[in-house]
Amino acid sequence: MTGASPIAIEVRLRGAGLRPTRQRVALGDLLFAKGDRHLTVEELHEEAVAAGVPVSLATVYNTLHQFTEAGLIRVLAVESAKTYFDTNVSDHHHFFIEGHNEVLDIPVSNLTIGNLPEPPEGMEIAHVDVVIRLRAKQS
Repeated sequence: MTGASPIAIEVRLRGAGLRPTRQRVALGDLLFAKGDRHLTVEELHEEAVAAGVPVSLATVYNTLHQFTEAGLIRVLAVESAKTYFDTNVSDHHHFFIEGHNEVLDIPVSNLTIGNLPEPPEGMEIAHVDVVIRLRAKQS
């Protein structure tokens, strides 16, 4: 949803079962306007403040979790202290560049996962998230 208009965001929110409040539309516009990306709550809050969107950090946190529950974004826990929200909800994996706190997508076609364990009775595997940590080569 690159460069989506506020009306397109409203339609997307309604389609996901969310009421398109002013703050949800503004945050959705900031979140989806630049294509697929990975953001923390704090990063989206900084973007909102810079764009003149009057929103608290708690509202950004709650909105991102509502978007996650509605299937619009997904959560990516890379570090115990930092959670990223991914606008690309397709099956894919990630590189994490240590020291830069940068997350990059790995297309699912570039990684094959096999020999997964059988899930417990009555359960099924919903997703497999692979995070490959990178750092600059040390000479």
